[in-house]
Amino acid sequence: MKTLIGMSGGVDSAVTAALVSKAQNAAGITLQLYDGDNAEIIAKNTREAQDAADVCKKLGISHSVLDLKTEFYDLVIKYFIDEYIAGRTPNPCIQCNIHIKFGAMLKFAEQNGLDRIATGHYARVEKCGDRYLLKKAMDVTKDQSYVLYGLTQDQLSRTVLPLGDYTKAQAREIAEEMKLCVARKSDSQDICFVPDGDYAAFIERNTGINFAAGDYLDICGNVLGSHKGVIHYTIGQRKGLGIALGRHAFVLSKNADTNQVVLGDEEHLFYKQIEVGNVNVIASDSLDNIKAAGKLRYRHTEQPCTIHQTGKDTVILEFDTPQRAPSPGQAAVFYDGDTVLGGGTIIRGIK
Repeated sequence: MKTLIGMSGGVDSAVTAALVSKAQNAAGITLQLYDGDNAEIIAKNTREAQDAADVCKKLGISHSVLDLKTEFYDLVIKYFIDEYIAGRTPNPCIQCNIHIKFGAMLKFAEQNGLDRIATGHYARVEKCGDRYLLKKAMDVTKDQSYVLYGLTQDQLSRTVLPLGDYTKAQAREIAEEMKLCVARKSDSQDICFVPDGDYAAFIERNTGINFAAGDYLDICGNVLGSHKGVIHYTIGQRKGLGIALGRHAFVLSKNADTNQVVLGDEEHLFYKQIEVGNVNVIASDSLDNIKAAGKLRYRHTEQPCTIHQTGKDTVILEFDTPQRAPSPGQAAVFYDGDTVLGGGTIIRGIK
């Protein structure tokens, strides 16, 4: 088997390369995804690619760089911008995994005579009968199965995730033992194309749109004051609202068409049922009337629920207890123990 290893220049992908190249023919590749014509980001990308190349040289495998900036903009950044403008809260990392890391990179591997790809994600792929299962990492504190729920059977069948069997501490130990140059490198925490975390400013710069102020409303439709544009707010937000009501107020909902944001008490953020669309089913042919554990955000603790399939790619999650602030556009992922049953995009909460 010949394996193409996605290498970001970090410790996780470096250790992945070390583990994979021990057992099979391998080659490393670094994806150029975004620079924004920003000198600081360009310099950072150059350093990351050089670190990846140095690791490959140490391991005795080839290294190349693949320019996917156009594909990344069209399939990830544009999606991110469009979703925010529409009043939803997107997860660009999930789109990147589906379309770029396990899409375009896998296609490149095929075109160049490699059989499969490997990445430094903390998750596991196991074959059960004729189906490939996506499972949580052994290190649950680093588990990334949530952002991989969109992978198809074909993608999973040609994916290697060696770090799923290791803890982060063990990965760093391997890097130290092998004297890899990235062994003590810190982890990246931000969305790569919004390193300062100011999503609204990024959207305004890239669209040239100055988003207009609008009305804050209460749950009865009464005007409470003015906000600075719906793209500045997320469901469940309390801080930074710029309005004093004499009590804590939370963003309950927002409407991009009317440019209105509804504020209210935290109790109104809880929903018993969540409608989910664009569902990708991994572990079975259907999910109707299945007991599961649902996860509504990357850092959300899974909660018991029942899955009711309402269409080919739509379900309703009925939770045993109401869940706080399900955000349209975010991902809902459903588990049976450590196995990912499937996941999709949150459409709305249902009381």
